[in-house]
Amino acid sequence: IQELLRVMRTIDDRIVHELNTTIPTASFVGKIDAGQTCKELYQSLMDAHTSRERIIKNCIAQTSSVVKTLREEREKAQDDLTLLKQLRKEQTKLKLMQSELNVEEVVNDRSWKVLS
Repeated sequence: IQELLRVMRTIDDRIVHELNTTIPTASFVGKIDAGQTCKELYQSLMDAHTSRERIIKNCIAQTSSVVKTLREEREKAQDDLTLLKQLRKEQTKLKLMQSELNVEEVVNDRSWKVLS
């Protein structure tokens, strides 16, 4: 998921470049509709943020479900070390996904400040 998010965050990573190529210089003002181009960039950014947030939240929901199931199984078989290891692994994955939400918030804030 981290690799997928990295690829999906390309638009945010390149926001300054996108703005520099979107806003026309004085010699190109009449040839390019800067307002329309800026609206398209805004919409692309909104779509990217929405889809990334949806993906992260879906992963959190799925992993939470797995953790809940493993906890229930662990209560029934407290001596099962394999089950304990699997539970810890899933809990770590869940924490990673939750931290990705925080990263997403920082990335989004930075992009919106640059765009503004």
